[in-house]
Amino acid sequence: MRLEDYWGVGPKTSERLREALGVEQAIEAIESANIRALADAGISRGRAVRILRRANGAAGIETLGTRDARDVYDDLLTLASEHALTEHAADRIRVLTPLADVDAREARLDRVLTARDAWDDLTDDERGAIRSAFDAYDDAGGTERVAVETALTLREVGLRGDTFETLEDLDDEALRTAVDALGTVDEDGSVAPGTDAELDRLRERRDAVADLEANALDVLETVRERGVRSFEEFRSGFVEYVAGETAVRRGRVQAAVADDAHDEADFASTSLRSLLAELDADVAERESAVAAELREDVAAAREDVDVAVDAVSDIAFELSLGRFAAAYDLTRPRLVDDGLAVAGARNLTLSGDVQPVTYGVGTHDVGGDPSPPSGDRVAVLTGANSGGKTTLLETLAQVALLASMGLPVPAERADIGRFDTVVFHRRHASFNAGVLESTLKSIVPPLSTGERTLMLVDEFEAITEPGRAADLLNGLVDLTVDRDALGVYVTHLAEDLSPLPPAARIDGIFAEGLTEDLALRVDYQPRFGTVGKSTPEFIVSRLVANARDRAERRGFEALAFAVGEEAVQRTLSDAEWAGE
Repeated sequence: MRLEDYWGVGPKTSERLREALGVEQAIEAIESANIRALADAGISRGRAVRILRRANGAAGIETLGTRDARDVYDDLLTLASEHALTEHAADRIRVLTPLADVDAREARLDRVLTARDAWDDLTDDERGAIRSAFDAYDDAGGTERVAVETALTLREVGLRGDTFETLEDLDDEALRTAVDALGTVDEDGSVAPGTDAELDRLRERRDAVADLEANALDVLETVRERGVRSFEEFRSGFVEYVAGETAVRRGRVQAAVADDAHDEADFASTSLRSLLAELDADVAERESAVAAELREDVAAAREDVDVAVDAVSDIAFELSLGRFAAAYDLTRPRLVDDGLAVAGARNLTLSGDVQPVTYGVGTHDVGGDPSPPSGDRVAVLTGANSGGKTTLLETLAQVALLASMGLPVPAERADIGRFDTVVFHRRHASFNAGVLESTLKSIVPPLSTGERTLMLVDEFEAITEPGRAADLLNGLVDLTVDRDALGVYVTHLAEDLSPLPPAARIDGIFAEGLTEDLALRVDYQPRFGTVGKSTPEFIVSRLVANARDRAERRGFEALAFAVGEEAVQRTLSDAEWAGE
């Protein structure tokens, strides 16, 4: 396969990868989702992520029907990657894509939840040992040697169970022998310093002689300065000096000296070259023998080494997802053919004390209190400003996308169908024809052409005038039902809609008043089959109470009269009563 055959790899990117990695290694990096290798080759991490997502899950990426859906997807993977134990595990998480095959989703759910349970069952000391082992793995660049060392450390911790089963049959003795060999022999047969003491001694002597050979004239002058009066004295002084400076045995130096030199200078340089050649040969012989022995050790343990390397990578990946699931109390969804329903669902991007919600469309059996109606293809969600409608839509998008990737979801129970396309559209407050056209081009084609489409559309009326928005929204609801898709549409125009088809319903979220701090108090759990109210008197009540001067207060009181003075006064009284 050519590099240019991968999505996003054009001529310039291809050339950069060829120069930095070579074609074979570049392809291996792409196939193994190695973001770091591509980044080191000069590809931006964002571009590398996009290339690898397409290379390893192009069909899954097509599930993300809109920019907002892709944003939710990116946010989820960023959140999950924050719990990664290694950099490579984080990279593998960032390139996860929706899985088309339900069996593949179920299999990943099995592994992730098993890893979650394994992580929860560890003691604090065991978790600390695992984190330290993987930190060392990252610090050393994830080499084969450090991967084997990490595998041995994990075995020493005594990890057991399905997540760690690939470690159970490894030969510790063979791996420990292999650790001493791995990473010490290059492809050209050179052996790293510190591997063999005898080889290091030979190299030191060889290097010392090489330094003298490079400065033969200095050697000549140094020996002459010792007051030698004849060539025989010079010869003897030379041997003593070289032996003393290099730790080479005197007899070895004596045997290497030149017998037919023309003069002292020729004698010194010729003798040093001869000695250096002999020592080079000694180093090469020893290095070859050590390299052969090391390769033999690695070859004997190759099967265990390969298992250990793959096991460490897979365990880091699965434990990382398990930690993510544990951190957010994620649970296993029920993967079904149709429907999207959740009980006790939470939005992963919210912090603090969050009210779980129960909601659903389509056919499901999720239950809950209250139990969402089953069978409706479309829900029109109405209600108070700041009432959590958009958050609910995003929660449903999070649940659908997590399940599509074979990951557990933030809900007590969930029934999640298969969707070819998830269309999530946030409210974009830009009122012009261009925005309307681009929005329609974004959300209508997937609905018109897809077989299993999930529509999650927020305040469609924000991009056109209310009267026409109601007509368009009616059309989208009808099209959703006609295409047997599922949809949740958030709107303030429920009362302006024409009679909805029998397979559609209207739900409402209600504001219940103000807190003692004059914050809006909302019941975020939708009420099924009921139109929610925007309750402007609550907002006006807060403005009246927070007015900075009399003139400002009179202005807001005029608004209070317009929306219902009695309701505003009652709201203010309720807030004061709540504070007592």
